[in-house]
Amino acid sequence: MVEQESQHRLTDIFKAAGDPTRRSILTLLAQHGPLRVTDIAAHFDMSLNSVSKHIKVLEGAGLVTRRTEWREHMIELRVEELAHVDRWFRDLRSIWALRLEALDHLLTQETDP
Repeated sequence: MVEQESQHRLTDIFKAAGDPTRRSILTLLAQHGPLRVTDIAAHFDMSLNSVSKHIKVLEGAGLVTRRTEWREHMIELRVEELAHVDRWFRDLRSIWALRLEALDHLLTQETDP
């Protein structure tokens, strides 16, 4: 159950981060910290409404949070959600390390007299 939930989270994250505009938004937030939606939109050649839609996708994936300060909507990166991606890549690396060790063992056996 936990593994399946983790896979769903990972899928949501990859779908959200698969778009170049959304990746740029994540990069902006990582570099500058929390930003107003209007400040984020100023970096893109698209309408405020379009940028807001991209932010909603990132919110849905849990990659950003929104808080309201007076009339301003502040968007903040949730770095901890990227741990799902780190774990997945770490697991891939460990699988490949095991496979390479097994291959090395086989090659060593074949060359030993």
